[in-house]
Amino acid sequence: MKAELINYTDNWQAVKDAAMNTIGKDAGKYPSSDWKRKMLLAEHSPIRLLTFTVRLTDIPYWVSVHLTRHKIGVEHFVSTQRTDRTGTDRNGLPQGALVSHTMRINAQALINISRKRLCMQASPETRVAWRMVVDAIGEREPEIKSVCVRECVYRGFCPEMKGCGYCGGIAYKAKREEYKG
Repeated sequence: MKAELINYTDNWQAVKDAAMNTIGKDAGKYPSSDWKRKMLLAEHSPIRLLTFTVRLTDIPYWVSVHLTRHKIGVEHFVSTQRTDRTGTDRNGLPQGALVSHTMRINAQALINISRKRLCMQASPETRVAWRMVVDAIGEREPEIKSVCVRECVYRGFCPEMKGCGYCGGIAYKAKREEYKG
């Protein structure tokens, strides 16, 4: 399994322009790392201007299905299993058959999906795949990586019906403080 960021364009100036426009000001200089992180934590609407294209290769079909459940702020492009295109009878393919999955995703969707797919209640394989997506983006945008956390860290409590026990422990408390900055 592999994740790579493709077709990346730094759009932070557009985010700042849009944010400053909402308060009747000119954007001015390129935003600092601190400003970026504050915008991401606040989840103000201009962060939706930040978009990324990420390609996952050789992931199980069923993991791809987990990711395609997320629809807002993301477009999914999954390699076909159509018999007429591949020459292989799709009816005989197992759920674990490997596919390529490309996503065009905005920063808000990245934060939202991370809350669910980094949770210990998500399947381990899906957590690994999603962590690879976040890491690939984080290589270019560390501020975004810093706000992509599991639900309990984001909310300050576990909303799951049956929690994993992470919430409230020492590691959780440290991660929560790191997240809040």
